[in-house]
Amino acid sequence: MKSVVVGTAGHIDHGKSALVQALTGTDPDRLKEEKERGITIDLGFAHRELGDTNFAFVDVPGHERFIKNMLAGVGGIDLVLLVVAADESVMPQTREHFDICRLLDIPAGIVALTKADLVDRDGLGVAELEVRELLAGSFLEAAPIVPVSSRTGEGLDELRAALIAASNVARARSADGVARLPIDRVFTMKGFGTVVTGTLVSGRLRVEEELFLEPGSRAVTVRGIQVHGRRTSEAVAGERSAINLGGVDVADVERGQTLVRAHSFQPTRVADLVVEMLPDVKPLKHGARVRFHHGTAEILGRVSTIGPVAAGAEAAVAPGTRAFVRLRLERPAVLTRGDRYILRAYSPLRTIGGGRILDPHPPRSAIRTAAALARCARLDVQPAAGVEAQLAAAAVMIEEAGASGLPSTALVSRAAIEPGAVAARIEGLRQSQQFELVGDVLVTRAVLEGLKIAILELLKQHHRAQPLSEGVPREEARARLFARGHLGVFERALHDLELGGTVVARDRLMLAAHRVVLSPEEDRARDAIDQELRRAGLKPPDVAALAASLGIAPNVADRVLKLLQRQRRVVKIDTLLFHDEALKTLKAQVVALKAGGKPEDAKIDVATFKTRFDVSRKFAIPLLEYLDRERVTRRVGDARLIL
Repeated sequence: MKSVVVGTAGHIDHGKSALVQALTGTDPDRLKEEKERGITIDLGFAHRELGDTNFAFVDVPGHERFIKNMLAGVGGIDLVLLVVAADESVMPQTREHFDICRLLDIPAGIVALTKADLVDRDGLGVAELEVRELLAGSFLEAAPIVPVSSRTGEGLDELRAALIAASNVARARSADGVARLPIDRVFTMKGFGTVVTGTLVSGRLRVEEELFLEPGSRAVTVRGIQVHGRRTSEAVAGERSAINLGGVDVADVERGQTLVRAHSFQPTRVADLVVEMLPDVKPLKHGARVRFHHGTAEILGRVSTIGPVAAGAEAAVAPGTRAFVRLRLERPAVLTRGDRYILRAYSPLRTIGGGRILDPHPPRSAIRTAAALARCARLDVQPAAGVEAQLAAAAVMIEEAGASGLPSTALVSRAAIEPGAVAARIEGLRQSQQFELVGDVLVTRAVLEGLKIAILELLKQHHRAQPLSEGVPREEARARLFARGHLGVFERALHDLELGGTVVARDRLMLAAHRVVLSPEEDRARDAIDQELRRAGLKPPDVAALAASLGIAPNVADRVLKLLQRQRRVVKIDTLLFHDEALKTLKAQVVALKAGGKPEDAKIDVATFKTRFDVSRKFAIPLLEYLDRERVTRRVGDARLIL
């Protein structure tokens, strides 16, 4: 059965609660104080099946002191039932509630002209004219106006028919999106524990599913679900639901938090917004403190205007205009691109504007610039543009991510793309020839190509400066060129260069065309050093003595020795340099000792080693430690076991 959430709106004492009770048989005023005072203070709920649609009614308070409670209920509705008393007509809270519904972009609604039994036909006509004047040019301009009396029942059938008709144009909420339920009520039930209620604005919730309470990142388990008073195993987008939670006490949950799928949203304190100011308010000044209403949450924050300001002018958003602002909140909120919100003045309390979230996680950058203004203009693609809007937003975010790349998961949490559509959007970005998916991050092709060029230039310079070098160490190259970039992007650039045959990428990076070319002097030095270290065996001279004895300049000897080490013809142990052949012979001889079969032959100590191989302690200790590292021996006390 289709579910539609209907929210009441209107001035205090215009009969909203009485009308909901007349339509559903349920009194939405549940608090003792509400009964005593005869006014709605907090949100009330009721439901009724009409035709093939289940209507969930959210009854909101009309008193100006309780607007924040009204806003906690109206954010998740599909239809507005604007209630205007025929004997009083349009009043201040009628206008404010209507402005809120318009700013929240509620797509459709009905006007109920209540208390019709208290006025004559002329009085009804006057009230209807005033209502039409209020609604002119708005989303309710063509909405039906139904005279009704909750006391006599007059007009109730016509109102029910109007609700059914309006439900056909109500916005459909996506069950394929990420599960998100803003909490509007928290209570405890004997035998069940903590229960929360709210309208599931997207996705699905299932019994036994693990969810998170955000802000707070508190893990909870769904023990049970009720939709319109009936137990069910699943709630889908658009349904008002009561969720029995395990793993959390009622004192640890509050209105304004959101139940979400694990790790699907990252709470934020900063967001870029497009704001539409009401025409009869004061200018919204740069730095103004405001009350930010989103979903069921009310959070204090400060706004900063985006874009350059003319010299001598005051940065502010004028009444009746539309602008871009950055909002800095005093506590975290669960936001995503496209969410609607309301702004109210900090003091005196009054609705001043509202609009859409452009980016819930904007980069830290200057905002009083033409570039910041242009960025917001690119993000300000109407949601009706569908795929085009999603691709435009994703493009901006990927470009800003630069070398770090934009995680593909951010397309869901930040760009508000449904999980099932992510692969198609990524493919659309790739087809533009401007973006690439590298592992789990998206980068611009310019970043990837620029990195390849930088790698080639680094290797050219290195080979030019050090012709005997076999390349730049891999990690050194990354640290110099891409220290703050994503590792996967760096590896992808190397992979592409290897496939293209221009780079050899191992522990060291070198140009494929590079060859180690020795000068005649270096060639002679290499042969002389190689022969001398081979002859010296296990008792090599130090570098200075080696160079002096062979008549080789120290700088040439240093270059040649480093080359021989990279070629693994010379091995450095501690501060000593041994020829690889000498070490291979040593390992073979030590292993051969054990072949004698005697128990004492399986062990060797320092003294035995010195005598056996005719070396001093200076050489014996480093060589024994080398044999340990090579797993030829294992130290046990003062001796070594031959393995």
